[in-house]
Amino acid sequence: MKTKTSLLLLWILIFCGGSLSLEAQSLSFQRDIQPIFAAKCVACHACYDAPCQLSLGSGSGLLRGATKLPVYDGVRTQDQATTRLFVDASDEFGWREKGFYSVLKAANNGSSAALLQRMLELGHSQQWPANAPLPKTLDIGINRQNVCPLPAEFNEFARKNPVLGMPFAVTGLTQDEYATLQNWLKQGAPMDEQPPQSTALEQRYINDWEQFFNARDEVRKILVSRWLYEHLFLAHLYFEGSESGHFFELVRSKTPSGQPIEPIATRRPNDDPGAEFYYRLRPIQGVIVHKTHITYALSPQKLERIQALFLGEDWSTHWTPNYGTYEQANPFLIFAAIPARARYQFMLDDAEYFVRTFILGPVCRGQIATDVIRDNFWVMFQDPQQDLFVTDALFRSQTMPLLQLPGLTGSLAELPLLWQSFRSKRNSYAQLRRERYAKAPAPDWSHLWQANDNALLSIFRHHDSASVHKGLVGGVPQTLWLIDFPLFERIYYLLVVNFDVFGSVAHQAQTRLHFDLLRNGAEKNFLRLMPKEQRQSLLDDWYQGSGQLRVWLDYPALDVTTPTGLALSKADARQEFALLLLERLSAINAAPDPINRCVQGNCHRPDLPPDLAKAEQGLARLSDKPASLLPVIKYLPEATLLRVTLPDGQREVYSLLRNRAHTNVAFMLGESYRYQPDLDTLTLYPGVLSSYPNFIFSLPASEAVQFVDTLQQVQDEAAFLQLVARWGIRRTHPEFWHHFHDLKAYVNERDPIAVGILDMNRYQDF
Repeated sequence: MKTKTSLLLLWILIFCGGSLSLEAQSLSFQRDIQPIFAAKCVACHACYDAPCQLSLGSGSGLLRGATKLPVYDGVRTQDQATTRLFVDASDEFGWREKGFYSVLKAANNGSSAALLQRMLELGHSQQWPANAPLPKTLDIGINRQNVCPLPAEFNEFARKNPVLGMPFAVTGLTQDEYATLQNWLKQGAPMDEQPPQSTALEQRYINDWEQFFNARDEVRKILVSRWLYEHLFLAHLYFEGSESGHFFELVRSKTPSGQPIEPIATRRPNDDPGAEFYYRLRPIQGVIVHKTHITYALSPQKLERIQALFLGEDWSTHWTPNYGTYEQANPFLIFAAIPARARYQFMLDDAEYFVRTFILGPVCRGQIATDVIRDNFWVMFQDPQQDLFVTDALFRSQTMPLLQLPGLTGSLAELPLLWQSFRSKRNSYAQLRRERYAKAPAPDWSHLWQANDNALLSIFRHHDSASVHKGLVGGVPQTLWLIDFPLFERIYYLLVVNFDVFGSVAHQAQTRLHFDLLRNGAEKNFLRLMPKEQRQSLLDDWYQGSGQLRVWLDYPALDVTTPTGLALSKADARQEFALLLLERLSAINAAPDPINRCVQGNCHRPDLPPDLAKAEQGLARLSDKPASLLPVIKYLPEATLLRVTLPDGQREVYSLLRNRAHTNVAFMLGESYRYQPDLDTLTLYPGVLSSYPNFIFSLPASEAVQFVDTLQQVQDEAAFLQLVARWGIRRTHPEFWHHFHDLKAYVNERDPIAVGILDMNRYQDF
């Protein structure tokens, strides 16, 4: 009898022991739960655009819970209360006071299950056919109306929306993941999350930087620290030489160094912090996501560079400016005492970082946010020695009052008058600039800043998001920008420092409208490099159709009289300039691009394995062809990722970007009326060039040529769907998450500082 009992117990342990131990053991959020959320949930539930503001990248986000109020709202007439995680409340009670409700506690309606538990149950009950398209009636776009039920509303929600469980519209949790989450919730969802602990090396760096920022022995140091804070508050800071993987943010705290940080929650980084405050470096908490991961390196050499730039010159001030709307609207006036050369050079040293802040920051989300820029263009910067705002004190004093920025005050009813006022100031500045530069030496190659690989940047717009990359990527774009210090600083303050993601439609409209003027300024700066005879025709090409109305009504006159200092062809000066730029600045061009800029038939990178070289050579046939000759472009989304596998198990990843053509980009609304779909092209480039993949194709390198052949043969949607069925990774693919997160692994192998979880809110279904 004892033997039979022992055998029975052994059988139970062998066949049931796993599940018994799972239920019995105490689960750890940090060890057991957060990795599941990072693998299956954070791709949608992170940052401001998380559905229902439910952020699953940290325990603090889970404890905050959810709300029915969205962050992104293009029609609200009043500013909305800010709800920034780790800033606007410090505990669960604080978030309840702000209208958030728990997803971890059971409702008071007789249910014993938490809202998150029931959402997971609903999602787990929906099993999608393998790699099949989702129902056409299911809206998965970023502009969908999210339904955010209170715990007591869940039964009615589930009855009406049986396919809106979690994870939403994608291959779901494995059985083990589901069981682990459910058991953790049944255990009361215990939290053991700990913030990152700085290493000894990091702490030494933190002490040095906080000592620098908080120096009070000179008024000029106080002013410099304020300017630097306003330019670094969005950065994910890291210390060169540290291998911990930790990132930090610069905050204003009520407490000095050595004490726990108590962040001061102001709407904008240049709002009044109130009482005495200190600049502190605080560890970034939670899972890093790619879309907000804007990195900036700190080191002893960087500190020495900053001290030399800002404190090495003999200048002084006895005045610290106030915090107020007047000061916020014009950073040139309040920081006038700091040498302009120091401010501009600091931004140039890491120009990619600053451009990324207004390309990847909160301002750049949604079609209306991005439709005032072209789908791809190159950016260059004016050399400080040739920037009159830097070198000419009289010009600087005359123009500073005209550089005021909008968006800080005003209602929707006041918008027309505010627009006219700020447009008038901007155009007065442009007129004064044009007159003064007409008397300066004609611009030539020396007018372009060329000191490091931040000097040349490529920007791609992906319909409702955008990205920036070092170097000149792709074929020669239709437009190029030349940015000087007044333009750089205004764009930064308009789109980053002064932009309020929780602001009213009046604030958002003023921001977008003024950025249109600044974009036009960058384009006209570039046109000064072109022969005067070609400038008007180039401008007319950029502002076709309705764009001519904006040229006539809102933009200052184009300089068509002063000469350029460059000897360029009268046939196509823009194309010739671009080719010369690639040649002359090849040493600092971080993006050599033989795929999109074939030379003598060699359309692949050097030193590749033969299989991959052949694949790239074939893929290059897709680049720089208009949709009139390559109809498949009309069916491709904005940012497609190609995963090309090799026989040895390695793989290469390429971004296939759709560049939509427009008659002009001079308006916030009505973009579809300005499309030129037959002129759309593709840019193919190695790497992950978007935080928001729209689709993934995965194929062996041996099939790359066949893949391209098939793409070239697509003439209609049916043929495109056949292509998707063979090589596409739909949201319902059994290995979807493997392919999706392999993009992150690919980035980590090549640039671990830049790695973060990608966003799948824009992943499309075909």
